[in-house]
Amino acid sequence: MATGTYNADSITVLEGLEAVRRRPGMYIGGVDKAGLHHLLWEIVDNAIDEVMNGHATRIVVTLSKDGKTCAVSDNGRGIPIDVHAKTGRSALEVIFTTLHAGGKFDNDAYKVAGGLHGVGASVVNALSERLEVQVRRDGFSWIQRYKRGKSEGDVSKGEPARGSGTTVRFTPDPEIFVDATYDPNLIAERLEVKTYLNKGLSIQFVDERAGTSVEYRHDGGVSDFLEAVNKSREDARVAASPFVLEKEEDDLRLELALAWTEATDEDIRSFVNTIPTRDGGTHESGLREAVRAAVQKFIKDHELAKKGPEIKAEDIREGLTAVLSVCVREPQFQGQTKGRLNNPEVRALVDSMVRPRLEDFLIKNKSVADAVVHRVIQAARAREASRAAASQVRRKTAISNRLNLPGKLHDCDSTDPERSELFIVEGDSAGGSAKQGRDRHMQAILPLRGKVLNAEQATKGKLLENKELTDLVSALGCGIDEHYDPARLRYGKIVLLTDADSDGHHIATLLLTFFYRHLPGLLDAGRVYLACPPLYKISHGKENYWAANDRGRDAILAKLPKNAKFTITRFKGLGEMPAKLLFETTLDPARRRLLRVSIPDEDRPYTDHTVSDLMGKEPEARFKFIMEEAYSARDIDI
Repeated sequence: MATGTYNADSITVLEGLEAVRRRPGMYIGGVDKAGLHHLLWEIVDNAIDEVMNGHATRIVVTLSKDGKTCAVSDNGRGIPIDVHAKTGRSALEVIFTTLHAGGKFDNDAYKVAGGLHGVGASVVNALSERLEVQVRRDGFSWIQRYKRGKSEGDVSKGEPARGSGTTVRFTPDPEIFVDATYDPNLIAERLEVKTYLNKGLSIQFVDERAGTSVEYRHDGGVSDFLEAVNKSREDARVAASPFVLEKEEDDLRLELALAWTEATDEDIRSFVNTIPTRDGGTHESGLREAVRAAVQKFIKDHELAKKGPEIKAEDIREGLTAVLSVCVREPQFQGQTKGRLNNPEVRALVDSMVRPRLEDFLIKNKSVADAVVHRVIQAARAREASRAAASQVRRKTAISNRLNLPGKLHDCDSTDPERSELFIVEGDSAGGSAKQGRDRHMQAILPLRGKVLNAEQATKGKLLENKELTDLVSALGCGIDEHYDPARLRYGKIVLLTDADSDGHHIATLLLTFFYRHLPGLLDAGRVYLACPPLYKISHGKENYWAANDRGRDAILAKLPKNAKFTITRFKGLGEMPAKLLFETTLDPARRRLLRVSIPDEDRPYTDHTVSDLMGKEPEARFKFIMEEAYSARDIDI
C-alpha cells in the first residue's frame, strides 16, 4: 500500500506538451501500430483540409528507407509564419508547440475541416524524436526544427521559393512507440481512399525503401470507390446498378454511392470531412433509416410483398454496400481519434437528403428496383427459414430439459419460441389469476415472490445465489453475461406484469436493471415489454372503462355526462382481478397494450448514467437526480 503525505505539494502540473508524452493514449489511442500511424494521419489530414477548402490540389507523402521517417508536402497556402499577437511567437511555432492552437476554431480560415481540436500537429511534434517544418509563402521558404516537441531555434528565412505550401518531416520517438516502423501498404490504402473522397486531388506516395512511386487520382469520387470495394470482395457481385447522390444543403455536403450485392452482410464505409468513422455515428444512422424507409415505401406502394414474408430492416440492408462521405462545418467526434460522429442533427439531415431521392431513383429505374426488391424478399425468406430451423432446434432442446425448469413456472404448450410469451408476474396471488386467465397454448407465467435483488449493487456471486433471479434465468434458457446465447431463448416476448402502483413500478425497475446489466441482448433485440394492467375500473350503466393511472381515470370521468352515475373500483393488485378480467384487459393479444423497452444508440450514455445514479450505491447521485427531475414527476403514489 502506498504511504506518504497527500497535500498541495503532491499535485503535479504538466507544462507544454509534457502531458502528451506522459499520456499519449489520450491523444492517439495508444502507442501500438494504430497509434503510430495516427501521427501520419494527423499531418495528412491537415493537408487534406487545405484541399477541401479549395487551396490545394496535390500532396506528396514520402516514407524513408528505414521506414521510420515520413514527410508530407502540399501545395496549399502554407502555415502562417508571422508573429502571433497574443503569444509573441511565430504562428508556426504556436501551432506545433501549443495544444488547442490552430486555424479551425472559426469559419474564417476553414469552412470545413477534419482537424478541429487544434492538437494534431502539436501532438505529432510532442511524440516525434525529430520534426522539421518547411513553409513556402511570401516568395521564400521558412524552416523550423524541433526535438521531442521543443523548438531548436526560431523560424529561419531560407532561399527564395515559388508558389506556396507546407512540408512536414517527422520521425516518431522510439522512446514512446513499441515499434516505430511504418507499414507502406497501410499508408498506400489510406492515401488512395483520400483521393476517392476528394475529386481532382492527386496524391503521390514515394516509398524509398521499396524504390517505388505511385500516383493516386480518382475523378469518379465515391462512385469509383464503391466499384473498387465491390471488386475487392469475392462475394459482392452487384445485384443492381448503384445509386449515386451528391447534395449540399444546411451546411452539410453529402456524397453517396450504394448498391445491393449478392453478399450476405452489410458493408458501409463512412467518412466525415474525409476522416474514416469506423464506429459509425449519426450520419450512418441517417443513411440506414433512409434506405429502410425508401425501399419499404416502394414495396408497399407497388404491393410487391402482399403474400410474401414480412420485410424487416435487416432484410433490406443485407448485401448493401455503400460509401458515404459527409462534410460538416462543426463535427462533434467521439474522442481525439475521431472514430464516431455524434452530431444529432446530422441523422435527420442525411435521412431527408437521401430518402426522397432514393425513392425517386427506384421509381424511375424499374429494372433496378425489381432487382433490389427481389434481393430483399430473398433475404426475408432466408431469414424466416433460418429462424424456423433454429426455433425447432432450440425449442426441442428446451423441451428435453424441462426437468431443469423452475417448479413454479407455468409453461406454455407452444413449441415455437417466436409465438411463445413469458409473463413475469408479481406475487403468487397474481400468478394464480394470470395462470387461470392466460392462453395456455402460447403464454407462460412465472410468479416472483417480493422484490428481486438490485443488480446494480449486487455482486455476481449474490446474483447467482438469488432464487428469484436464478429461476428467471433458468426459465429464459439463454444464459447471462458472457454466456448469453440468443439461440437458446425459449420465449420471443418477455413481459413484465406488475401492479399499477409504486411497488409494482419499483419491481419492474429492478427487473429492467437486471436485464440492462446482464441480458442487454434481450433489450437490443426488442424482446422485453411492460404490460399495462388497469389501476381503475369505471362502470357507467352497461359500459366499463379502464384507466392505468389517476390521469386516465380523470380523463374518462371528464367525458361522462355531467350528472352521470358511475362507480369506481381501484384494484389493490393483480391478484384481486378475476382471471377472465385480467385476460381481457392485460393478456389478450387482440386487446392488450404492451410497451416495448428499447434504448436507441444515441440514448445509451444517458441510460447508463441514469441507471448508475438511481440504482447504484451512491445516495448522493440519487438525491441529485431526484432534485433535478422532481419538477417533471406526475401522479406520485405515496
